[in-house]
Amino acid sequence: MGKLKPAFGIYIHWPFCAKKCPYCDFNSHVQDSIDQGQWLEAYLNELRYYASEASDRPVTSVFFGGGTPSLMKPQVIEDILTEIGRLWRCSDDLEITAEANPSSSESQLFQDFRQAGINRLSIGVQSFNDQKLQFLGRLHDAAEASNAIETAANIFDRLSFDLIYALPDQTPEDWRQELGAALELAQGHLSLYQLTIEPGTAFHKDRVAAADEDLGSELYEITQELLDQAGLPAYEISNHAKKDQESRHNLVYWRGQDYLGIGPGAHGRLTHNFQTEMIHNYREPGKWLELAQTEGTGQQKRTPLSAEERRDEIILMGLRLAEGLSADHYHTLTGTDLASSLDQNRLQALENERFISFQDNILKAAPAGRQRLNAVLAHLLS
Repeated sequence: MGKLKPAFGIYIHWPFCAKKCPYCDFNSHVQDSIDQGQWLEAYLNELRYYASEASDRPVTSVFFGGGTPSLMKPQVIEDILTEIGRLWRCSDDLEITAEANPSSSESQLFQDFRQAGINRLSIGVQSFNDQKLQFLGRLHDAAEASNAIETAANIFDRLSFDLIYALPDQTPEDWRQELGAALELAQGHLSLYQLTIEPGTAFHKDRVAAADEDLGSELYEITQELLDQAGLPAYEISNHAKKDQESRHNLVYWRGQDYLGIGPGAHGRLTHNFQTEMIHNYREPGKWLELAQTEGTGQQKRTPLSAEERRDEIILMGLRLAEGLSADHYHTLTGTDLASSLDQNRLQALENERFISFQDNILKAAPAGRQRLNAVLAHLLS
């Protein structure tokens, strides 16, 4: 693992959806009327606010997330990207991702998004089974999902889609069949998430139960087996890609690098002289919009991370990656030594159990450790 290139991402949060899915705990809302001109003005204001202190960082990725950012007018996306290009120097291979849904109405807009500047699309498929799509509250069916992927593949050189597994009553054979269908359509990247029942969601209120832990582990192992065979190995716990097709933007997060969060509920990290600040925006769309229009930002709080908090964050993210966390990169981020930052007795115990390894100055989670990463991290960092 050579020295990592400096990276700096900008995340734009669009908080609106056509429908709130019952498993979703993201900051997303259904709203009948949206003045996109007002929202554009607010986004541009917040970008200008942060450019005053971060304009020296070359931007390597921009990510439009949500919500459903494909509900944004293409002109709004284009104007945001134009302003980012005016305020920052952007890398020659700037990755610009937008999330989209597979409904027919959104698929018709894919060409417009490409013309607006989007060069990577991430489609929220979630399942190729109509019954499971109904359970998940999605507005599309399996045929629309397949059609959307095929349409997008003709427009975008880089394309990903998401699936959710470990649903109630899902069997290993069900998941093998669904992965088979996914691999027939997959381009360079797939995101595969186990269903988690998050507090505050409709599933949580209705006491929906996800698959039990043993079945979840079996489905995870099937996922690794089939995607490895297909040439799409996991580069992060839930993300699989062919070589050079990884999400550069998400790697900014997982590698502990700096990024801006623009929009309601968005968060960011900015570092100066090894002191990293955690930035959070107000979640409520109306409140963020009003503040961004009048004050230039909808920022709610900005908190310096302690050395221990920063250590924990970098290790937590780095162990999600197949590449692990190198001591050189950790030193670049913090100015401190990785080995000295760890409790050697706890590290040795986890190495003895073959949950993690620390060889050639790279800290990595072994396959068994990635399956129980929360427990591994709790032991290592406590």
